[in-house]
Amino acid sequence: MQGKFITFEGIDGSGKSTQLRMLAGELRGRGIDLITTCEPGGTPLGRHLRQAFLETEETVAPLAELLLFAADRAQHVEFLIKPALEAGRVVISDRYADATAAYQGAGRGFERETINEIIQLATGGLKPDLTLFFDISVETAIRRMSDRHDSETKANRMDGETADFYGSVRDEYLQIAAREPGRFKVIDGGGPVEEIHSVVLEIVLKALG
Repeated sequence: MQGKFITFEGIDGSGKSTQLRMLAGELRGRGIDLITTCEPGGTPLGRHLRQAFLETEETVAPLAELLLFAADRAQHVEFLIKPALEAGRVVISDRYADATAAYQGAGRGFERETINEIIQLATGGLKPDLTLFFDISVETAIRRMSDRHDSETKANRMDGETADFYGSVRDEYLQIAAREPGRFKVIDGGGPVEEIHSVVLEIVLKALG
């Protein structure tokens, strides 16, 4: 039996991680066999890569950033995602390949052809069955990230990016949604958390059949 692969995407501060946790709890309560994971950091190797990348004070070359995330994804697909899907489980990941298209492609300026080649190499062509994109304005994202810092939540190096950077990332996500409407669902991430959760649950339960 083949499992289902669901990914959550959004610019930083979109609330996707909170919604993933809420969904996972609801699905487990309904007896659905699932695992949750994230990128970067879904495997032991990935956690080391995540720590090295997000916490370093060293300037990271854009190409090094692109290849680091690809290495994390290759390990993630081979040793966690594919085995779980082959066992018939539902896999829900906080970020996946669309994040590379948005952040390293649109955000860092790599050509789409280069990005697609790197993604294909790292994933072996494995695509999600469903992707939920939590859409918020750049202004809301920056305010939420500022609130995180004020609450003493540990910051990472991506939190220091400019509004123009996040605008490019958001635009690319929306372009992906336009190109792949069957897989990619856009959800308004600016509303009350419980209302968003209800929307997420309805979409995912439909996808799971």
